[in-house]
Amino acid sequence: MRAAVYRGPGEIAVEEVPKPEIEAPTDAIVRVTHTAICGSDLWFYRGESDREPGSRVGHEPMGVVEAVGDDVRSVEPGDRVLAPFVVSCGRCEFCRRGLHTSCVNGDSWSGDNGGAQGEYVRSPHADGTLVRVPDRYADDEDALESLLPLTDVMGTGHHAAVSAGVGAGDTCVVVGDGAVGLCAVLAARRLGAERVIAVGHHEDRLDVAEAFGATATVAERGEAAVERVRELTHGGSTHVMECVGAASAMETAIEVCRPGGTVGYVGVPHGVTDEGLDVYAMFGDNITLSGGVAPVRAYAEELMADVLGGTLDPAPVFTKTVDLDGVPDGYRAMDDREAIKVLVKP
Repeated sequence: MRAAVYRGPGEIAVEEVPKPEIEAPTDAIVRVTHTAICGSDLWFYRGESDREPGSRVGHEPMGVVEAVGDDVRSVEPGDRVLAPFVVSCGRCEFCRRGLHTSCVNGDSWSGDNGGAQGEYVRSPHADGTLVRVPDRYADDEDALESLLPLTDVMGTGHHAAVSAGVGAGDTCVVVGDGAVGLCAVLAARRLGAERVIAVGHHEDRLDVAEAFGATATVAERGEAAVERVRELTHGGSTHVMECVGAASAMETAIEVCRPGGTVGYVGVPHGVTDEGLDVYAMFGDNITLSGGVAPVRAYAEELMADVLGGTLDPAPVFTKTVDLDGVPDGYRAMDDREAIKVLVKP
């Protein structure tokens, strides 16, 4: 089969690799029909995080089940499925608590599992990982493209809103205008927020935030952004969502959080350890930091119900579509800020 492979900073190649096979009775093989390039993929693409050259890439698969192991009960060949960005067993202590990303039997989509930016993946623990799409939507392209963000960015944006404690009538702030930040705007509105202030640096993305329900946008940077948010919120918000991961974004989130408030953080941390956080300021203002890597499997069914019911549509985060051969150009487009998120149809 063919799959995207990391060859070094700035270099993604599409190569022939071994097709994954059933290795355990709990496995399933999925033919990938839709996948995506994630903002977190840019860290290794830019050489800013470690990754082994030659490793397969991608972690947002959707497709059709081709084969299942003898113990698989929830899906069968021919079923349309989507899968969260990590594999989870669905049975361990943490999966039962809805913390699938801490699954003691967890796995990734890279290595011999296929890499989700390719033609096939092997899903270990298929019953605990794969989410079956109802048959009536199995060939509905519009529905499928709206469901694909549930593999990562929509579930992650939702986790930010839940972690920040967003509820009906609230005012909240979203820091970050990438796909996760935009989905956090959707999530906050879905949870009933009355005012959503989106903070970002790109006018075109802030336009999408407004289309998703943001009631105000802030394009200023640094202290100017903090001052503008404080002005709009009369001193800060009790509910803040950090959706970038950079130290500067976390600092902004903390500075615009009202005393006694909560920062829901879901951005993959980058540079935070080196630069540190002002924990003393958080201590003094009783600011809670909640969140982490999003257990999107825990949210999949409820979000899918809203997507299929027509009340939630994160598909506009895809602003460029490529085939498998176009994956290297998709990385370049996201790196150059020419695309918010790239949809891949192998």
